[in-house]
Amino acid sequence: MAETQLPLFSEVEAESRDLSLSTSAAELHGALCGWLAGGGASVREWPARVLADASVATPPANGALDRLRLVSAAQMVDPEYGFVLLLPDHDASMTERSGALFDWCRGFLGGFGLAAGSAPTLSEESREALTDLAKFAATAPQDEGDEEDEEALTELEEFVRIVALGLHGDVALAAQHRQRLN
Repeated sequence: MAETQLPLFSEVEAESRDLSLSTSAAELHGALCGWLAGGGASVREWPARVLADASVATPPANGALDRLRLVSAAQMVDPEYGFVLLLPDHDASMTERSGALFDWCRGFLGGFGLAAGSAPTLSEESREALTDLAKFAATAPQDEGDEEDEEALTELEEFVRIVALGLHGDVALAAQHRQRLN
């Protein structure tokens, strides 16, 4: 049975450091998911592609980044919508968690743009969703907050998750369906 859970945030951070990547685990996962949503291929050398840097080393087979790729690609097509964002645990500070979410959005936008190109065919809803992600990507992390702020962050995480799946459907899956029809 294929693994269905993402590697731990700390595992991705550690392997990223080992490969001398200067990108956070959240931003790296966002870039991978944006790449996949934009129609990019799920290949072992994905960090070089999503970071647009051919000098980036290919992650070791079965390492944290390779598992991140495999599980993310599977989650994005999961009919049960099991896709999850790689973010710090809920016991991390609100500043750390909100910052990671905004990093994830920045990564997603970059990866999506690289894979989909400058003028992908998008529904009006998807264009609006990309605009929303761009606003999140430009947002500063939230300082510590109350229970209402925690709920708002959880809702934002869910919104971003659904937007990523929607864009994947609009671009990557739609392109696959068009290819099958031709």
